Amino acid sequence: MCDTCGCNLTHGNAHLVKPGGKLSKTDDGKMAINILKGLLSENDHQAMHNREHFDKHQVLAINLMSSPGSGKTALLEATIEALKDQYNIAVVEGDLETENDAARIRAKGVTAIQITTGTACHLDAHMLHDALHSLELAPLDIVFIENVGNLVCPASFDLGQHRNVTLLSVTEGDDKPAKYPVMFRASDLMLLSKRDLLAVLDDFDPAQARQHLRNLANPAPVIELSAKTGEGLQGWLDWLQQELTACRQGPQKATGEPAVANP
Repeated sequence: MCDTCGCNLTHGNAHLVKPGGKLSKTDDGKMAINILKGLLSENDHQAMHNREHFDKHQVLAINLMSSPGSGKTALLEATIEALKDQYNIAVVEGDLETENDAARIRAKGVTAIQITTGTACHLDAHMLHDALHSLELAPLDIVFIENVGNLVCPASFDLGQHRNVTLLSVTEGDDKPAKYPVMFRASDLMLLSKRDLLAVLDDFDPAQARQHLRNLANPAPVIELSAKTGEGLQGWLDWLQQELTACRQGPQKATGEPAVANP
């Protein structure tokens, strides 16, 4: 995972290891040899700072994770359409390149901040902190963070969110929670997306997907939905309302720090 492959060095935290940076040398003056551990520690510190910003303004922060093409942006479009008259929403988009998804969100009349990660396969807390400088949190109710499409690395990086939501498209295979346990173990909610396609698929069993999640000792709720048809969408909207209510009751009663799984 990111602990060993080195992809936890991003443009958001690279300043920490450059000459003169906090992690450029060890206490004895030698070049740091345990950079990865230090970067993760610094990420967690920044994430805590991000969460303090969200809590101060009683803004619910949701981290959306999935493989590419599972329907995260389509879900956000449907969610915005359903909630735009009730709540103020903003979106932070994460992709290696392009502003395609951010443009789709802006077309709905919602602020979208694009983070292009270059070669990094995930967002980190430093990137999100930089993006938050472009958002005025005070008038907002919910900030959705659409993470880079990847079922591995995003789960290892706390961003300062309140909840992790993982989408599993019915086109992917119901055994994904078993194959990618780090991601699904960190999930506070699993959404089985593109449910409308179940009628033409015979190799995806929602019950099996649930069981694989339970085998990870994760009791998170599971909601089947289709952003295209709206089927099951109300369950997702009700869950958001519940989480927003908890967030507004204060940090001591809100969902708190998410379960960020380590490989």
